[in-house]
Formats: sequence, C-alpha cells, structure tokens
Amino acid sequence: MDFKNWKNMAVGPEEAVKHLKSGDKIFIHGAAATPTPLLEAMVKRTELENIKLYHLHTTGPAPFAEPEHKDRFLSISLFTGAPLRKAIEEGRADFMPIFLSDIPDLFHSRAIQLDVAFLQLSPPDKHGYCTLGTSVDTAKAAAETAHIIIAEINEQMPRTHGNTVVPFNKIKAFVHSNRPIYEHKPEPETEVEARIGEIVSELVEDGSTLQMGIGGIPDAVLSRLKHKRDLGIHTEMFSDRVVDLYEAGAITNRLKHVHPFRIVTSFIAGTQRLYDFVNDNPCIEFHPCDRTNDTNIIRKNDKVVAINSAIQIDLSGQICADSIGFKIFSGIGGQMDFIRGAARSKGGKPIIALPATAAGGKISRIVMELNQGSGVVTTRGHVHWVATEYGAVNLHGKALRERAELLISIAHPDFRSELKKQFAQVRHFVL
Repeated sequence: MDFKNWKNMAVGPEEAVKHLKSGDKIFIHGAAATPTPLLEAMVKRTELENIKLYHLHTTGPAPFAEPEHKDRFLSISLFTGAPLRKAIEEGRADFMPIFLSDIPDLFHSRAIQLDVAFLQLSPPDKHGYCTLGTSVDTAKAAAETAHIIIAEINEQMPRTHGNTVVPFNKIKAFVHSNRPIYEHKPEPETEVEARIGEIVSELVEDGSTLQMGIGGIPDAVLSRLKHKRDLGIHTEMFSDRVVDLYEAGAITNRLKHVHPFRIVTSFIAGTQRLYDFVNDNPCIEFHPCDRTNDTNIIRKNDKVVAINSAIQIDLSGQICADSIGFKIFSGIGGQMDFIRGAARSKGGKPIIALPATAAGGKISRIVMELNQGSGVVTTRGHVHWVATEYGAVNLHGKALRERAELLISIAHPDFRSELKKQFAQVRHFVL
C-alpha cells in the first residue's frame, strides 16, 4: 500500500460513525488526544441507544454527557475531569474506582469487551504505522482489543516513541484533520504553591527518579529543581516543567535502572511547546500504564520520589484524593501505584503534597475524620511523607498519637487547637 496517499482514504465524521450500532461499548481516547469530531458526529446519530462509553479524563466538549442524551449514552469514567463531573453528580454518568495500572487488563481479559475504540492518531509513516501520540495509557489496550478502530488522524498529533504504534491497516474508518490538539496551560503560581514547592524540592536528592502529576504544586516543585543533577523521569504523565528541567541539564536519566537515558511516561498534557518536545523524540518513551505504573518496575529505580496531591487527609493518615465527600472529582489514577513503588524503591520517598486549607482558608484539609462519602485513595498504611506550606512530616512507622501530632504541626495555625481538641475526644489523649 502507498501510505503517502492515506489522506485520500479519509471520510467525513458522519460517514466514519456509521459503523456504530446500538448497544456498543466504546472506548474514547482521552486528555489532549480526545477525538472531538468523532464524538460530535456520534451524538448526531439519534437512532443510537444503549451505548456505553469508557474513558479516562477527556478534554474539550463532552456532548454525549448532555442531559438530552442521558437515555442514549452512559459515560463511565475510569478517571474523570471537569467535562464529566456534573454529569456524574447528577446521575447521568458513572464512575469506576480503579487503579490506573489495572485498566488495561479490563480490556485484555474481556472483563470489558470493547466493540469500538475512538482514537486520535498521528499520520502513518512510510511503514504504515500511526502512533497514539500524547496518550498511550489505556488507549493501547483499547486499540489492541476493540473489534474495530475508528480514528481521527490529525496532522498535528505528535509522533511518539515507545509502545505507541497502531497499524494503519487496522483502522476501519478515519477522518483527516489538521487542528491544534488540546493544550493545558499552567496557572500563575500562588504563594502557597511556591512555599510547598520550596519544602518538597528540599526532599529531592541528586539522582532521584521523579513521578509527578499536573497542576500548581507539581509545577512549583519542578521549577525549583534546576540545580539538581542526574534526575530521571519515570511517571504516568508529565507537563511543560519537565521540558524546563531537561533543557537546564538537571534531567539525564543516567542513573535509572529501567529505561536508562529515557524519559518514560504514559501520557502528557501541556502546551504546544511540550508537544513539540515529544514529537519524534527517541529520548522519550510512551508506554501503557500497566507498565509505567507497575510497582515491581517502579521500585527497580533507586531514589524514586513520587509527588502526588490530596483533597483531604485525616489525623490517622488516610488520604482522600478522588472526591469531595460524595462528589467525584478525579479518580484513583496512579497515586497508590507510585506511592507504593516509591516506598519499595531504595532511598525512595512517597510524598503527598497539599495546601493546608481550602475555600480561601475557611476549611482545613487536615481533619479529624474525612468527610462523609470521601474515598480513601491512599491508605494510612501506605502514607509516608505529607507536606503543606507549613512543613513536611514523615508518618511512616508512627503510631496514631505521633501521626496526629505531626499532621497538626503542618495544619494551618487557625485549626490546630480544634484538631487537638477533636483528637482528645476520640482518642482520649491530650496532645
């Protein structure tokens, strides 16, 4: 086949989704790779019903989750984000609590038997291979197990290295696009984020292998590591600040035991600068999340520093990171995978970093007990380092009284007295 003429085989979105049928189970590529043209065409097929949609967090419009489609499409988030939170809260969509590392096996084992995979791909090369671009995570397993693949092939999707390829001849139908992929632009750093960044960066030693999420706190930490040496990256995702560290010479990946001299990730989210950085870059490998998040692989690198966030932590060390009470906010994701992997790494440091308060300082995030309905993402048996703008403490090997005392010491001063009082009422011990 002459793959130079692949564009001639493209069809319109309405034609591509003609392959769907009622009752289908469909995977939706997520994050920056969300295939919006296919989603918009799908909802226009008014005769379709009883469709189940499986996905991680999507970006851009989510027309399938609008109220008028609630009896036709059921979205099931395996990790959710802003487009689906309201729909989940109102019962028009659902959420599955699951480790990110366990999701590929749901598809491979046929526990979830996918009929269709909606993917956004980079154009085929001369050998006839597209790539999954910015998001390999669970999409690789979906591409390998779905009965058919319907794709958006976007000329602006980066071509990525690692375990990312999708054979062009496996695609049932595709649309051709040449549009910018979705960007995630960082917000200006706050004073609290800056202070947490300073505290956590002091825990990172030369030669550490980093895992971090996205957002103000991870960015604040990364921006303060440019003076470090021989850092490595083995993470489920990364953003623009990693590019800064790489260009500053702080990241070499030289000391990693797994994939040395390579940045390893399962997906990325950031600006066009990040997408240009990964495009056809052999020093960056994308792998499915059952590899990037495998604790047996994570632990093989020394000095793994896992930096993750939380919504609440109680005085025993239980971490809520996926919900605000009953309201689902995100998901389990890879937090537990990397917290445990870092803990088992030689010299590793699992870190939970969060602001001491929420709602403009009115609510303490360090609490005697988690809000009703809150999910425990990281158990008190797994927690080690916890950091706020008031300091960092290590709870590993500490009894309940010691944990409470340490956590109260990094709570906002306005809440420390009440927390001590609540602890005394429950544990019958005055701190």
